[in-house]
Amino acid sequence: MALPRLDDYFPDWKEREALAEAMIPIIGRLYRNNVVTYCYGRALYNQSVTQLMSAHRYVRQVEHNELSEFESYPVLEALSRLDLGPSHIDVGKLTVRFMEESESNGATPEKFVRRECAEIIGRHVPPLERPQDIVLYGFGRIGRLLARLLIEKTGGGDQLRLRAIVVRRGADDDLPKRANLLRRDSVHGGFKGTIRVDEQNSCIIANGNVIRVIYSNDPAEVDYEEYGITNAIVIDNTGVWRDEAGLAQHLKARGVGRVILTAPGKGAIKDIVSGVNSHLVSENDRILAAASCTTNAIVPVMKAMNDEFDVVRGHMETVHAYTNDQNLIDNFHPKDRRGRGAPLNMVITETGASDAVAKLLPELDGKLSGNAIRVPTPNVSLAILNLTLGRATTASEVNEYLRHTALHSALQRQIEYMDAAEIVSSDFVGRRYACTVDGNKTIVDKNWTVLYVWYDNEMGYAAQVVRVVQKWAGISYPLIPGDVSKTGYG
Repeated sequence: MALPRLDDYFPDWKEREALAEAMIPIIGRLYRNNVVTYCYGRALYNQSVTQLMSAHRYVRQVEHNELSEFESYPVLEALSRLDLGPSHIDVGKLTVRFMEESESNGATPEKFVRRECAEIIGRHVPPLERPQDIVLYGFGRIGRLLARLLIEKTGGGDQLRLRAIVVRRGADDDLPKRANLLRRDSVHGGFKGTIRVDEQNSCIIANGNVIRVIYSNDPAEVDYEEYGITNAIVIDNTGVWRDEAGLAQHLKARGVGRVILTAPGKGAIKDIVSGVNSHLVSENDRILAAASCTTNAIVPVMKAMNDEFDVVRGHMETVHAYTNDQNLIDNFHPKDRRGRGAPLNMVITETGASDAVAKLLPELDGKLSGNAIRVPTPNVSLAILNLTLGRATTASEVNEYLRHTALHSALQRQIEYMDAAEIVSSDFVGRRYACTVDGNKTIVDKNWTVLYVWYDNEMGYAAQVVRVVQKWAGISYPLIPGDVSKTGYG
């Protein structure tokens, strides 16, 4: 695409801005019918005009070519005129493919999208027979982000439905305080939408979703059916119970069908990292774990690298944001070093992520070591992967492989690839990917490589948990473009 003259930049911007404005109602109508749109993996629904324009600009980095609203709008408009069933459609990828075809055969947007979407036209199969009730047991950092994601993904209301949160009463004004913590977040900003408090019925109403706030000290004593909640998936984000005996207490409560832990499980509990071993999720499972944020960040990249280059040996060092289990100021802590003030110190501590990699990828058992450094930042972490590979390679080959993996593989919602010289940790706040490969800093010397992998250890991890829950609930969307038997982005 030819660049405009210098005096044409502003008029060009205003025209593209107008097209982005016109996209919003189309994207909204599709979303309410469970047709979820993306641009190279970046969600287009619930986005502002400038966010839509930024998503288009992002294509320049990953495809090394511009994508303009002038090009994507006709494709989106043509999609809106079709009788589409529930699906995930990457409008960015579809547009790039259309442009390539139209140059050679003069195809029109209407004929192109009708062909690409043939198998979902008129295919109105709901994501689930009935909405899946979700309960959040605990409402801390991860719990509130899970709430935001579940509310955002309500769509037409016939998939995951957040029905309740369970907490211990903290004060007489507990309910409005909980609502305010959901409404405002020092790291992730304000809640996108409206929040009301119904104290008489002990409810938070977020974007029309009625969320019961249940007070309890015992997982087994809650009667969820009393609130109309049945066969619920409980997401335990307290971290109090991590073994089967502890988590099984939830299953004694009326209205609970399954439980997932937002931490590594102990004993025989399956740790599931979405995109890596999701195929192990079974309808017969009653208790699962979603591993740790660091495990979710490094396992996708380790799998990709081992598949292509055969990892012989490796060491993982995670530079991790401080967490709620550390002390703000020096005080007693049962674990070594974590008693020192988190905002003031770098703290070397242990991590189980390297062992978890071996559990999830048995072919790497005995090949990895790991450690962690907690640093004085509130969110976003960095994993440094120091790997010896089975063959010699180059930085350009490694980067191109990881870029292609991020765009076109089964790990496209787990791995993001960026090649930018000025990015820092705060640029990754709110990222929904499990991790982002910093291609600009990749080091390769024959069969030795160092990869720098960023991850939002809060939002990125919460998004991974939701993907596991979607899989467990049986939600699967055809992905366009691509084989419609494949699951969508989630």
